[in-house]
Amino acid sequence: MEQFPQFKPEMKKTHTLLMPQMCTYHFRMIRNLLVAQGYKVELLETTGPQIAQEGLKYVHNDTCYPALLVIGQMIDALKSGKYDLDHTALIITQTGGGCRASNYIYLLRHALKSAGFGQVPVASINFSGLEKGSGFSMTPKMMLQLITAVYYGDLLMLLRNQTAPYEKTSGQSDSLCDKWVEVLSGQIAGMHGLFPGGMKQNFERMAAEFAAVPVDRVPRVKVGVVGEIYVKYAPLGNNDLQKFLESEGCEVCMPGLLGFLLYCVCNGWIDVELYGGSRGKAMGMRALTDILCRQEEKMHDIARKHGFWAPSSFLHTKALGEKIIGQGSKMGEGWLLPAEMMELCDSGFLNIVCAQPFGCLPNHIVGKGMVSKIRKIYPDSNIVAVDYDPGATKVNQENRIKLMLAVAREKLEQQTAAPALQPAAAQEREPAAASSST
Repeated sequence: MEQFPQFKPEMKKTHTLLMPQMCTYHFRMIRNLLVAQGYKVELLETTGPQIAQEGLKYVHNDTCYPALLVIGQMIDALKSGKYDLDHTALIITQTGGGCRASNYIYLLRHALKSAGFGQVPVASINFSGLEKGSGFSMTPKMMLQLITAVYYGDLLMLLRNQTAPYEKTSGQSDSLCDKWVEVLSGQIAGMHGLFPGGMKQNFERMAAEFAAVPVDRVPRVKVGVVGEIYVKYAPLGNNDLQKFLESEGCEVCMPGLLGFLLYCVCNGWIDVELYGGSRGKAMGMRALTDILCRQEEKMHDIARKHGFWAPSSFLHTKALGEKIIGQGSKMGEGWLLPAEMMELCDSGFLNIVCAQPFGCLPNHIVGKGMVSKIRKIYPDSNIVAVDYDPGATKVNQENRIKLMLAVAREKLEQQTAAPALQPAAAQEREPAAASSST
């Protein structure tokens, strides 16, 4: 069996870890958390067409687009000349499921060797016990800290996305996000704000500060974004989709990363129900689901209390998904993706972009393949599936989205015009009512 260099515990002091960006606020907190634990970590936020081209050089072109980008971004960084290659390592996340994302690390190692960087070790962040020989260990303390960062990152995303499009002073919401990323990173590293009491205090303070931002609540098209996890969140993966939508005057709603975490936990006990297995494991996973969901509801309740919209509970989202897809569908985003589209429609976000990367067969089935079923339940839904791959141009992608937005704007104009017409209609009825009474 071919041997590759492992990340060893002693490298913590000598090596710089390069980590790809995905969820802006979440990953910045994770990076800060690792730094606080003594690791040297740099978050890769580079963009540009050369990244996909680097990926294509060293990974088979039938490999899914997220793998091409993640591997291409890392090799591009190693080629930049910024790093001492003998004291640099790479770190990526692994889901541990049937998705090829679980195998990125093997693709990456072969790509590094082909590119002449065979000496660069790779470490893994995962909750599944993968890479047991790695010197990077996931302790229970670190798991708790990472899960907490997911809650805070989700709330920042929720509050920011409902404030930034309407703020009177441009950039105020983003400045608040930057502030809270630093505050929360420090708290999490110091083992503060990790438990319900401390989290509630932070939720309250965060929501109150965003609610205090001066805004002008003019009617805007509201667009939900779903899809394969990387192209859904990563600006590199979706050609800065959120920035584009906001430049078009939209309010963007992205279901949180906690939903994916809960989806993975739920599958632990769903598998036992469907296929058999350890009842003890199923009970443990159910208990963990309940704990995580209770904290999710507290977070959402606080957001609502301060005047923000918050999605329904994860378990309600799961139940909505069961109307159109079996719970045994769990490759990639599995049943979660159509469930998120159902929840968005149920909450009034009828305009949806489904981001689909090349090579992700499960996503095409549970994403684009479910649209017709969703439209039968929500006839007014306005869903566009957009493909992201090395050969797709940004112009074509944005033009497809603009067509969807044109329909959305027309409906919004009709909705905003309807209340204005009601008084006039009432005035027209008054003479008729008067004449009938005489």
